[in-house]
Amino acid sequence: MAYDIDPELAAALDAMPKGPNGAALDFSDIPAFRARMTAAMAALPVPAPDPRVAVETLGIPRDDGTVLDVVLFRPGGTGGPRPCLLYFHAGAQVLGSAHDPASRAYAAAMALRLDIVLAVVDYRLAPETPAPGATEDGYLAYTHLAAAANAAAHGIAPDRIGLAGASGGGAPAAATALMVRDRGQRRPRLLSLNYPMLDDRNDTPSSHEITDLGLYDRRENLYAWAAVLGERVGAPDVHPYCAPGRATDLAGLPDTFVAVAQYDVFRDEDLDFARRLTAAGVPVDLHLYAHAFHAWDVFAPDSALAATFGRTWDDFLRRRLHG
Repeated sequence: MAYDIDPELAAALDAMPKGPNGAALDFSDIPAFRARMTAAMAALPVPAPDPRVAVETLGIPRDDGTVLDVVLFRPGGTGGPRPCLLYFHAGAQVLGSAHDPASRAYAAAMALRLDIVLAVVDYRLAPETPAPGATEDGYLAYTHLAAAANAAAHGIAPDRIGLAGASGGGAPAAATALMVRDRGQRRPRLLSLNYPMLDDRNDTPSSHEITDLGLYDRRENLYAWAAVLGERVGAPDVHPYCAPGRATDLAGLPDTFVAVAQYDVFRDEDLDFARRLTAAGVPVDLHLYAHAFHAWDVFAPDSALAATFGRTWDDFLRRRLHG
């Protein structure tokens, strides 16, 4: 199909290196793609985090004896406990890390800009850990930081912790909110979902439309969900903790922000999720960005559309975390 993409975004897309599949991303061989990404990132200059932000890695023991890392970005200065945003990074649930040097400057800047403790979850990736492993990690991180003693130790207001996820990180963020609700824990202050990966069934119109844009198309989404769920992909009994788009009961979730692009394979599943949240009585800030593609703010950070989105997103986070 023809894509009427914003000129600034189109230029950024054209400048991206493409693989043999014609796209910037290729999940047909996940270990090989991880290796290529690591090598490419190592060749780029890495900006240092703002020195006004302290960076600390918190290790939380899991029941099996392994440790979940949560990287805390805490602005300096005096004052009482700060709100906290528990953040799940992008990467289709198969790529990325809370320890990624390239994302640390971004995280530090966000913590400083919003005057919050930003807690980035180093959740387990597929296929090594299939769903719902990442969600269990999110629940562990949330309940640990929300405990009064732990919150006090890290300068966090335990009643002002939100959940946020981008792209692949949207799945464990939304599923963590469901798990927190179902297990009777304190409701998060917010749920923020930027172009989230929610539904393994891949049967929406946008899932069939976005096939050759050259970024994150239907093909890559099918590969990613196959890694996350294995043979369970598309089965009628996939649990919402594994694919939150499957949830039929969305009542009781916190105020939710949903942003998605016109030319995004996730467009229709995200719009449907927002619609069903609204029907369940959940306040929803929904934003559909015309002429944009998936993760436009990341791939074209200097564009006008990225700036517009950034202001809107920051405003939501400030109102819900500090208000």
